[in-house]
Amino acid sequence: MQDNDARQLPTGGAVRAEPIQVRGRFLTAIAIRIEVDSPDARFFAALDEKIRSAANLMVGAPILLDFEKVPGFASRDHLGELVRAIREKGLLLFGVQNVTPEQQALAEEFGLIQVLVGRDTPVQQARAASPRRSRLVAQPGNKVIHRHVRSGQLVVAERGDLTIIGSVASGAEVLASGNIHIYGTLRGRAMAGVEGDTNARIFCSKLEAELLAIAGLFKTSETIHPDLRRCNVQAFLEDETLHIERLV
Repeated sequence: MQDNDARQLPTGGAVRAEPIQVRGRFLTAIAIRIEVDSPDARFFAALDEKIRSAANLMVGAPILLDFEKVPGFASRDHLGELVRAIREKGLLLFGVQNVTPEQQALAEEFGLIQVLVGRDTPVQQARAASPRRSRLVAQPGNKVIHRHVRSGQLVVAERGDLTIIGSVASGAEVLASGNIHIYGTLRGRAMAGVEGDTNARIFCSKLEAELLAIAGLFKTSETIHPDLRRCNVQAFLEDETLHIERLV
């Protein structure tokens, strides 16, 4: 019997391509961390303000609900109201994280999948366990890019630091599990510590960014102080707040 598998070599010597391929992709999702068991008018007003101030980040991006702070959030009515409100605002809500079994079951009723991700490391614990010098030396995944990053491009260093010797255009994204160094103008988005490294930092020679983010905490162009624009800066986390300071 003839084998019709697509991997067979035909008599002519040509190789037929597989009809599908499975490939890994680096996906940046935005997590909305819920901190109240019963969303009320104040909660939804805060959500509206966050979407307004970070529209470039949230609209069109995959969205997760994070229930780490509210293990007691177990009302079907409250979750249904929350899901409807978020989707009516045009956000692409698809999943949940840090859920209890009961929360997971409720989420599935609304078509939300559980996403298993690494948990953030407390700042002091990360500093004690991972000295900065040894992490940089031992890290095999550091990436150096000797060119400008154009609009629409995505550059990722999945296992280390990312260094861009050039500028990052508006509409471009650069991501790293470690630090990001940009020897040029940053006009697009830079996200460091994407696996939860709260020690990660972002350095750039000239700041005009659309967004800066470290370990999930971010500032958009609207919330970056005007005095820091067009300056040589570093961004870092302290007390669960993203700080930006000028460098001499």
